[in-house]
Amino acid sequence: MTDRKDELAANLAKVERRIADACAAAGRGREEVTLIVVTKTYPATDVRILSELGVRHVAENRDQDAAPKAADCSDLPLTWHFVGQLQTNKVRSVVGYADFVQSVDRSKLVTALSKEAVRAGRELGCLIQVALDAGESARGERGGVAPAGIEELADLVAEAPGLRLAGLMTVAPLTGEYAGREQAAFGRLMDLSTDLRRSHPAATMVSAGMSADLEQAVAAGATHVRVGSAVLGVRPRLG
Repeated sequence: MTDRKDELAANLAKVERRIADACAAAGRGREEVTLIVVTKTYPATDVRILSELGVRHVAENRDQDAAPKAADCSDLPLTWHFVGQLQTNKVRSVVGYADFVQSVDRSKLVTALSKEAVRAGRELGCLIQVALDAGESARGERGGVAPAGIEELADLVAEAPGLRLAGLMTVAPLTGEYAGREQAAFGRLMDLSTDLRRSHPAATMVSAGMSADLEQAVAAGATHVRVGSAVLGVRPRLG
């Protein structure tokens, strides 16, 4: 376990340095960017080590992995983010442990999240997932709503009991006009965030950037970066 703690501490220090350097290059304070460590496929023991190392935000993208892990780590001072595509039949479970759902992309999901948040007596932070590879009315390849659909969905979240509109999230698209142009994609997200805050001033979170492109996200103005493999390592594929 000591070896693993040393490995995670070294990786975490490298990522912290990258974020700090990116903030300095962008003229931003380090405190303006929150690191979320994506712990998908890794065990609860790693989450405990990360907590000991000072990590306070963790993310998961599959409820079947996240629910038992969150239960195992319920004594830790962690904020849990759900970042994967979410089916409505998993909403009750996710609302039980998640503090934020970053992948809200359709009205049916808003209704389900609101119902379960009220039932559980919780307030759930919600980010609209924006698909920059979508047509004006379609959804993206990896979930998300097209930019034209943000306003309507944001209004629904803001009006829904038990939910709080927190901001926007995106994943750098692999297709379309922003493919391979991460800086431009994240800049577009920032423009959309500015538009959203005109009608919803409290929706200040901008979640963008992962292990490979966190510098571009910080340069664009992201408030949260979601980093997995750069902290935890790359797991060998099964089979």
